[in-house]
Amino acid sequence: MTLSWLLWIIIGLVAGTIAHRVFDSRGGLFGNLILGLVGALVGGYLGKLLNLNLSGGIVDSLVVATVGAILLLFLKRKVL
Repeated sequence: MTLSWLLWIIIGLVAGTIAHRVFDSRGGLFGNLILGLVGALVGGYLGKLLNLNLSGGIVDSLVVATVGAILLLFLKRKVL
């Protein structure tokens, strides 16, 4: 169980960092983590909504979290 939490934290950090680099914005360690974790929730919801067949592996999780985080940053830029 501890490994799964640690893995989620690592995936969240990596996904948030990638999303911030795509949009050339700044996010600290905590900001990247939050963005990546919320992005994982958004990406997972969209994956279910679009009926995507995801295996739930590390690479799938990272891609879904990154896409969700990029979508969140895109929407933030459009709204603000």
